[in-house]
Amino acid sequence: MSIEGQTVAVYGRHFLVVADGSTLECISRGKKGGIACGDRVSLTPTEPGKGVIEQVLPRRNLLYRADEFRTKLIAANVDQALVVVAAVPGFREELLTRCLVACEAAGIPAVIVLNKTDLPETAALADYLRHYTALGYGLIGVSARGDTLDLEASLRDRISVLVGASGVGKSTLLNRLIPDANAITGDISTALDAGKHTTTHTRLYRLPQGGDLLDSPGMQEFSLGHLDEASIKAGFPEIHARAGQCRFYNCRHLKEPGCAITEAVEAHEIIASRYRFYRDLIYSLA
Repeated sequence: MSIEGQTVAVYGRHFLVVADGSTLECISRGKKGGIACGDRVSLTPTEPGKGVIEQVLPRRNLLYRADEFRTKLIAANVDQALVVVAAVPGFREELLTRCLVACEAAGIPAVIVLNKTDLPETAALADYLRHYTALGYGLIGVSARGDTLDLEASLRDRISVLVGASGVGKSTLLNRLIPDANAITGDISTALDAGKHTTTHTRLYRLPQGGDLLDSPGMQEFSLGHLDEASIKAGFPEIHARAGQCRFYNCRHLKEPGCAITEAVEAHEIIASRYRFYRDLIYSLA
C-alpha cells in the first residue's frame, strides 16, 4: 500500500522521507533519479522505518542548475529563495545574477540576504545592492552573530531555500536560526551512512517559529545550461521590462542597431556588469 510523504534529505540514491508523522529511510524504485529535497513523493513501506519511492508527485516549482555534463537539483515546492551574499570574503555578483535568473526561470520569488552587516566592509555593498531593490528584489540585512529578526519574520510559515557561495556565512546563519541543526544533520548522516558527503546535498529543517528552511551546500558556480535565450531574457527584469522597444522585433541585445537595451546601458540605466553577464550567457548558448 502506497503512502505520500515529503523528501527532507537527499544523499545520492538514498533519501529521508517524512510520511504520516514518521521518518523513513528510502531508496528509489529501479534507476529513476531526479528526486529533490522538498519533493512530495509516493512510497511503499517495505519494513519498519524503510521504504521505496515509487513516484515523484507533481511539483509547484523546481530550482536547479545544469551544465553539459549533469543536472543538480536544489529544491522543489518552495515559496521563496534566499540568496545569501556577503562583502567578505568577496561579493560575487555573477553568481548572484545567475541564481536570480534561475529563480526567475523557475517562477520562485527571490530575496537577497546581505549577511555580515556587523562588518565595516558591508556598508558599500549594501549601497550597491540598492540597484537590485530597484529591480524588484527584496533585500534583508542580517548578522548571523547578531540581529536576525527581519529574516526570521520573512521565513515564518513559508517554505524557503537558502542558496549562496561558499564562505558567505550560510552555515552560521542556519545554526542561528535552528540551534539544533548540527544535531539534525548528524542524525541524518548516521541514518543514511552519508559520511563525508553530509555537506553536499540539500536538507530540510523545520523552523521553531513555523515554516520550513531548506539549506543547500555552498557553491562556486551556478550553471544555467538548462535555459534557452527566451528564458535568459526573461530572467533579467531590466531587459524584460524593455521588451518591444528595440528597432528589430528579434533583437538579441548584443550588437544590433537601435537596441533599447544597449542604449540603456550607455545611459547608465542598466548596470553594466549585469548586461555583461547577460551577454556572456547569450554567447554561451552557441
